Amino acid sequence: MLKRLLPVLVLFFLAFNLKAQTVITSDTATTIDYTYPKDYKIGGITVTGAEHLDKNVLIMLSGFVIGETITIPGEKFSEAIKNLWKQGLFADVEIKIKKITGNDVFLDIKVEERPRLSKFSFKGIKKHEADDLREKIKLMKGKVVTDNLILTTQNKIKEHFVDNGYLNAEVVVTQKADSAQANSVILFIDISKKKKVKIKDIYIHGNEALSDGKLRRAMKDTKQKRWYTIFNSSKYLEENFEKDKAKILSKYYAKGYRDASIAKDTVYKVEPNRLTIELTVDEGPKYYFRNITWLGNTKHSSEELSRVLGIKKGDVFDQTKLETRLFMNQEGGNDVSSLYMDDGYLFFQVTPVEVQVENDSIDFEMRIYEGKQARINKVTINGNTKTNDRVIMREIRTRPGQLFSRADIIRTQRELAQLRYFNPEKLGVNPVPNPSEGTVDIEYTVEESPSDQLELSGGWGGGRIVGTLGVSFNNFAARNIFKGSAWRPLPSGDGQSLSLRAQSNGLYYQSINGSFVEPWLGGKRPNSLSISSYYSIFSNAQSGEAEQSLKIFGNSVGLGRRLKVPDDFFTLYQDVNYQHYIVNNYAGYLFTKGKSNNLSYRFNLSRNSVDQPIFPRSGSQVTFSLQLTPPYSYFRKDSLGNSPDYTGLSDQEKYRWIEYHKWKFTTQWFTPIFGKKNPLVLMTKAGFGFLGHYNNSLGAPPFERFYLGGSGLTGYSQLDGREIIALRGYSDGSLSSSSGATFITKYTAELRYPISLNPQATIYGLTFVEAGNSWDTFKRYNPFDVKRSAGVGVRVFLPMFGLLGLDYGWRLDDSPYDINMERSQFHFTIGANIGDL
Repeated sequence: MLKRLLPVLVLFFLAFNLKAQTVITSDTATTIDYTYPKDYKIGGITVTGAEHLDKNVLIMLSGFVIGETITIPGEKFSEAIKNLWKQGLFADVEIKIKKITGNDVFLDIKVEERPRLSKFSFKGIKKHEADDLREKIKLMKGKVVTDNLILTTQNKIKEHFVDNGYLNAEVVVTQKADSAQANSVILFIDISKKKKVKIKDIYIHGNEALSDGKLRRAMKDTKQKRWYTIFNSSKYLEENFEKDKAKILSKYYAKGYRDASIAKDTVYKVEPNRLTIELTVDEGPKYYFRNITWLGNTKHSSEELSRVLGIKKGDVFDQTKLETRLFMNQEGGNDVSSLYMDDGYLFFQVTPVEVQVENDSIDFEMRIYEGKQARINKVTINGNTKTNDRVIMREIRTRPGQLFSRADIIRTQRELAQLRYFNPEKLGVNPVPNPSEGTVDIEYTVEESPSDQLELSGGWGGGRIVGTLGVSFNNFAARNIFKGSAWRPLPSGDGQSLSLRAQSNGLYYQSINGSFVEPWLGGKRPNSLSISSYYSIFSNAQSGEAEQSLKIFGNSVGLGRRLKVPDDFFTLYQDVNYQHYIVNNYAGYLFTKGKSNNLSYRFNLSRNSVDQPIFPRSGSQVTFSLQLTPPYSYFRKDSLGNSPDYTGLSDQEKYRWIEYHKWKFTTQWFTPIFGKKNPLVLMTKAGFGFLGHYNNSLGAPPFERFYLGGSGLTGYSQLDGREIIALRGYSDGSLSSSSGATFITKYTAELRYPISLNPQATIYGLTFVEAGNSWDTFKRYNPFDVKRSAGVGVRVFLPMFGLLGLDYGWRLDDSPYDINMERSQFHFTIGANIGDL
């Protein structure tokens, strides 16, 4: 009986309370009968408790409007509270009836503001870690402190440390009222990183076709902790683990196990800071390609397509290989899609279909839709804020009216990267096809990067430090020199190069030189014009009869052009160089008083297919050069009309007009080993040089000789036209005699890995082995008798300063010219080509 009466009593109690609720106003007691709703007009609204917020805005957010009619009781009150509450600004919200006058109701919105952040601090971490966290949590002064804010902050901090291997990290956030500011709190963020959690072991079960070692090596970002894994992190990240499981399956797919799967995986702690991973692999059977047929092809025969595909009956099934040969082969673009798309078939499609799987063999049907050839309609450029459109357009290989060619697009991207005006990582292309008209619009996107450079360096020469200050403007616009509005801060955008450089060690040596390059002389063809000039003086800082000096004037003019045969990667460059030497009582030179002249012609033929200049990933560069002077000794006659006896002539007479012929050959190759985003690249290089003479009685000149060893950053290279060649691990010039060499050979191999490909600071590390030697005569020349070295280094490319390098090299052999040389040493280098053969 009591159980039946209890619900009735509860309902009666609730009804009684609702009926008798009273709201106490500021003036009188007004009874609101909640069982009979009544309409009222809002006569006024006040806000209390809001000290830091605009009260009019709060009234607006509530939804109440003075003069509108509302029902009491009604849903309008709950909606208003909900609207204010979801702003996240308040700890409590209450709406009261302040008074009722006739049919007018006056409301009071009472709020309790949440405290605001005045400042926060970290405890338990280092300053650089705190700086990193500030960027992630983005806490700002004045922000409302809510439970959600504190929870989000804790989660972001913990996620940051988990991503760095601290899986047991703990974060506690406490708040304390700031006595200096009303309604403000200080957050104290206490972080306990604990020790890094490493992967102790990775166990793999069920694998027979592939060994544990091969599968572990396929997992690039999930490694077990071993003493030899110093370059790999063994931290556990679930996201990386999922990616690495896919890489294991890719390894199986490449071996023909297309049904391979990860049957089971588990991760568990074996120690407080150590995890163990166990994987169970279901390999499945191994499959092979059998019959491959082609359907829908009219442009190319099935035999030709099968040859390009390069997959034969009986080959192990490899899905990656199949897709690569069909759609995008990185090795020269030799794939079926390129065959069509390089001939205008933009709308070409090929769909490989498995038509039969029998035992361990698969038959494929390649279903082709060739479509129509597409012609290029419009070509546009987007993103260039400094470089003029015409400078970019002249490098673009895809022109309106031409047939679409994917090879031309790839080549265009390579040419734009070679300009060095744009970020090579951000070069993009957006083809917009129009199938109904059979055309395509092509938009190239670029991102300007700084190209001007400042050189500030020091070298060693003549027993003193030689300082260098230089500037290079690599996207100059000479035609705007006299246009005031173009100086922002310099006229730029036409792709010209202007370089100014000065060297000095004080009063004893000064040198200044300048050069200008116009890469498109006339603006219609890629024929370059180069002009350079320099002046150097070596002296004892005295004047008059006590002066001892060597003055050198030099000028050169060169013309270059791109060739179309054997292919359009070839360039031909020719220049004429002249140096005039004035010697005035300068001790230690060839002669103490007199003049010398060096007039030479240089022929340079090179082929450059390197993909980009800063961090090349692929391609090669091969260069052959010949520099020669007229054979003056064949034209000179004495008073009797006979050739003079050079053995009896003074050095001043011998070298009044210097004669020689100088031959050089270099080849350099870049080969990606693995990786796409951050590839490991092998650079191999070989160089050979020979300085010859016309007249045996005159012999090889003391000018233009080779000096091998060190970093290549020694001073006074203009002293006698000497060529300074680097070989790390040895002292400067220590692999050549004091008078230089006439034969030289050098070999280099480097493994390069990028640390940062940001155009503002491109950084890569390297390990190297190199070998070389120099000789005075052909009889002693032996390209296999070389001095070897090995070492490590780092390169940093800063747009303002160019390429800076630091190497530590170990020499593996002794030098006959410096037997007391250190076994290892550091080398500092500036520029990509200084000290190279």
